[in-house]
Amino acid sequence: MLSKEDQRRFEQITRQLRESDPQFFARLDQRARARRGRYLMLLTIVLWASLPAMTVLAGRLAGAICAVVLLANAGLMWRFRRRWL
Repeated sequence: MLSKEDQRRFEQITRQLRESDPQFFARLDQRARARRGRYLMLLTIVLWASLPAMTVLAGRLAGAICAVVLLANAGLMWRFRRRWL
């Protein structure tokens, strides 16, 4: 955690960077968004792969709940795919 003074300085530096070189700042933001999307996609794949084992070990109800959550996740990822690609 940063102290309040350090946080204020960081925000000031960030604001100056955003104002002085908006193209550079946009590239950094785009990279972070793409990285976040890759991690989310990897997490989704791992959870889908673990669904059969979860169904066997925790029961059909837990597997069904997990499947519904993962379907909602896949739907949201599809709907907002432009944000993290």
